[in-house]
Amino acid sequence: MKKMGPYPPYYEANNGQIIISGRSIESIIREAGATPLFVYSRDILSKKMDELRVAMPNRLDIHYAMKANSYKPVLEYMRDIVDGFDLASGGELDQAIDAGVDPKNMSFAGPGKRDSELEKAIKTGVTLNIESPTEADRVIAIAASLGIRAKAALRVNPSFDLKGSGMKMGGGAKQFGMDEDLIAPTARKIIESGNFWCGFHIYAGSQSLSADAIIETQSKSFELAARLANEIGVTPKTVNLGGGFGIPYFHNEVPIDIKSIGAAMDRILSNLPEILQDTKFCIELGRYLVGEAGIYLTTIVDRKISHGETFLVVDGGLHHQLAASGNFGTVIRRNYPIAVADNFVKSSYAEVDSEIVNVVGCLCTPLDMLGDKVLLPKTCVGDAIILFCAGAYGATASPSNFLGHGQAIETLI
Repeated sequence: MKKMGPYPPYYEANNGQIIISGRSIESIIREAGATPLFVYSRDILSKKMDELRVAMPNRLDIHYAMKANSYKPVLEYMRDIVDGFDLASGGELDQAIDAGVDPKNMSFAGPGKRDSELEKAIKTGVTLNIESPTEADRVIAIAASLGIRAKAALRVNPSFDLKGSGMKMGGGAKQFGMDEDLIAPTARKIIESGNFWCGFHIYAGSQSLSADAIIETQSKSFELAARLANEIGVTPKTVNLGGGFGIPYFHNEVPIDIKSIGAAMDRILSNLPEILQDTKFCIELGRYLVGEAGIYLTTIVDRKISHGETFLVVDGGLHHQLAASGNFGTVIRRNYPIAVADNFVKSSYAEVDSEIVNVVGCLCTPLDMLGDKVLLPKTCVGDAIILFCAGAYGATASPSNFLGHGQAIETLI
């Protein structure tokens, strides 16, 4: 048997039936019409934001990194509870506008922005997080041709990274942002061209569960912002400190201590150097806000035994849940939290008839595995399986067209 990750604390059961926003899984599937199905909860989205607001200083804005989940009803809901949106493509800009997000509350990062994307951002008033001196030159030229002053921040490739992060975005040669020594001359060029220089975007890493590591990184980010601002000689309007707040996916992982992070942030914001006294600060979070608010539902279509092992074949798979299959950046495949929808056992399996099974998808590849030798209550064909922590980088980061199976249904309840 291989352990699975911890169940998010937001889900409870009534006589073994998982209830989300007062509704049973059976009723949710019946309304949707079929599985595979992503279900996102308004209640959990609000709880996550409420917890964060209480923990973080009032002065700190919270932005949503929409790459984590760009389902339109989720965007519309997040629009009303966060302070800004962070985009990574012209397509996401279109989606955000379609969801009613005000462009003045958007920032646009990404190392390979096309001229057409830069033009669209400049025309709509989105802040561009510029990632290279040559991209700055392109922004200046496009803005001049349009007769519009661009809003431009500079993405910094810091000399440090976020220790223990799932993906390191700084601390060495990176395709993201500009090395520190390039920032001041590029900022001066933007200012001298007559465009708006807005500040800095400093993103050192993501998916960390260490509060100490995040506190250390944020402290260094404040110091870096102050040093660069002094080199430029201008107070930045905004500093985006990135994110990095992770959620527990795997066995022995525990939730991050956001209260200690918020307390450390408050101490820093209360003692800012003069150059940053009037600067607005924000963090950008994706998976932390939406990851635990979503589940993925898939139905068992077959049970089979092979060489003594039981395989539950479901109608979903890695084409919707690439990360859960272990094929999205993990070195060693580990199990996400998984359960049987109508027989939810949160702590001990001693009281139910259980079995060790492999939960596999419907694709013609051995990579298509959602549960590797996991202990679950005994199941039958037709039972629904739940994969938790599915609200982030599920539908937005999986090859839904692989083998022609198509996208999963999505719903916000």
